[in-house]
Amino acid sequence: QVQLVESGGGLVQAGGSLRLSCAASGIIFSLNDMGWYRQAPGKQRELVATITYGGNTNYADSVKGRFTISRDNAKNTVTLQMNSLKPEDTAVYYCAARLPIASDYSNWGQGTQVTVSS
Repeated sequence: QVQLVESGGGLVQAGGSLRLSCAASGIIFSLNDMGWYRQAPGKQRELVATITYGGNTNYADSVKGRFTISRDNAKNTVTLQMNSLKPEDTAVYYCAARLPIASDYSNWGQGTQVTVSS
């Protein structure tokens, strides 16, 4: 089965940095597009960043210039480097995978909490 495990969340003050990681198993990692989503209380889950199997990246406007998504196919991991964090970045962050046969991101991790204080 597909399994995605996030780590690296925590509490940080505004302006600080965190690095999230996602370890994948049960998939041929190098063939999957990967992404990070987040969900704040009372709000819908939103796209943060994606990276295709070919290495192309896409970011939400709200995080451009501050967040960087990357992948290491040899280690089956995806990372999200978050710099210059703002209180509005507070959310549960989820790792997601889009399998080669799927049109949407349909596999999700358990999430990791990121809290940014003022």
